[in-house]
Amino acid sequence: MKSPIKTALAVVTALAALAPAVGASYAKVQPDDTSSSVSTGPAADYPVVIGEPYVIDGVTYTPIDTMNYDQVGYVTEDAPGAPGITGAHRILPLPSYVEVTSLDSGRTILVRLERRGPMTGDGLVALSAPALAQLGVVAGAPIRMRRVNPPEDHRADLRAGNEAPLRMNTPAGLLEVLRRRLPEQGAAPLGDPRQAIISGKEPTDSIVTAIDPTSEAVMTSERTEPADVEPAAVAAPMTPGAELAEEGEGAAEPAQPSSPPTAEGGYVVQLGAFAIRANAEKLAREVDGSIATSGRFSLVRVGPFTSRGQVEQALAKLRARGYSDALIHSLD
Repeated sequence: MKSPIKTALAVVTALAALAPAVGASYAKVQPDDTSSSVSTGPAADYPVVIGEPYVIDGVTYTPIDTMNYDQVGYVTEDAPGAPGITGAHRILPLPSYVEVTSLDSGRTILVRLERRGPMTGDGLVALSAPALAQLGVVAGAPIRMRRVNPPEDHRADLRAGNEAPLRMNTPAGLLEVLRRRLPEQGAAPLGDPRQAIISGKEPTDSIVTAIDPTSEAVMTSERTEPADVEPAAVAAPMTPGAELAEEGEGAAEPAQPSSPPTAEGGYVVQLGAFAIRANAEKLAREVDGSIATSGRFSLVRVGPFTSRGQVEQALAKLRARGYSDALIHSLD
């Protein structure tokens, strides 16, 4: 009969002999076992699917990865059971994120596009029932939809099936302009059509120059300006820090870009960030704005404004003149 010590040694020896085989077996299954792994951060939105062209009701749709997507149209309801604040779109990458605005109320929400559609009709986007409820509309309502790059915490909210914080309401003046651009059916683009050549990739300096948003080529009917706004009025100069004047005769000559706004005002309207300073200076002259520097970019701004009401009026009028990417920034 073996002593207890010898028996224990025999067990240890047997386990040591099995260890390489157990380790090898675990190494094989570990990469494929993702049941307990949850992607977080930007990696959770990958892989991004674009896909090949396809046909719906005789119309060919070609998916494209572009950040410069901004259209007005009509919303439809997604298939029953579609989860969370999500939607279906025909050409934008999956997933991607868009701001959807009700052109009746100005209410704006963030939506995660996860599916292809609508598969019938000519709606601009199909939203899940929870998304329609958050937006406060029903199928057939007029909307604006623009692709955005939201912060990670808002992306995480939508991935978890929750609502992201509401975006800033669209001012009444801008809603009126957007409604004028709304077609009787289907959808219509709002931005510069030449932006599509960027296709979502970081543009080179030569491309930035080629699609300068202040060039005369952009200030045409292709940009779907309101019918009652003359093309020359698009570049009408503005006085920073005061209520923007309506277009009219006797406008002053564009001035040189002013110095960056001081902290006396609480808000500015930012129209763009340019890698080429000459392009920024041209736009600043057009709007009688100023230039601030952030790294290698020149930021074109109008303001400062002392109240939220003033800056929202300025934003509405700038967007009405064709600067659809203008945003409000706080100087605090």
